[in-house]
Amino acid sequence: MSGTSTGPAPGPAADRRATGRRVTARRPVGRGVLLRYRVLAYVTAVLLLPLVFVATPLDLWGHVKGPAMVLGIAHGYLYMLYVIFAFESAVKLRLPLVRMLLVVLAGTIPFGAFFAERSVTRAWRANQQVPVSPPVGAGTDEV
Repeated sequence: MSGTSTGPAPGPAADRRATGRRVTARRPVGRGVLLRYRVLAYVTAVLLLPLVFVATPLDLWGHVKGPAMVLGIAHGYLYMLYVIFAFESAVKLRLPLVRMLLVVLAGTIPFGAFFAERSVTRAWRANQQVPVSPPVGAGTDEV
């Protein structure tokens, strides 16, 4: 065999030619991103449960407005933070758009944020196991 190759040279440029898309190396997403999301997911989900199953029935059938008002306001403000952190984690983990929307909307469904949190945590763990490619030009110590 001769020392010449008929195919494209190995590396990102060859991957780009073969698929037609630019190949970028994934960076591991920091643990802080996951922690912020998980805390808000749990707090939002825990506040939503008594709001839906206790305070709302008290408001509708018992005409006791206090618990629904307090829990509703707390859940509303915390949900805004949840949306920000869910969006941040979904973008950094490069989740598909539909999955991102489901994660964000999970904070409005009783028990939904618990399931979304497990899904995002699994995606984060998978992201941590992706090998990090060296920066361009690294390892080319030609003398």
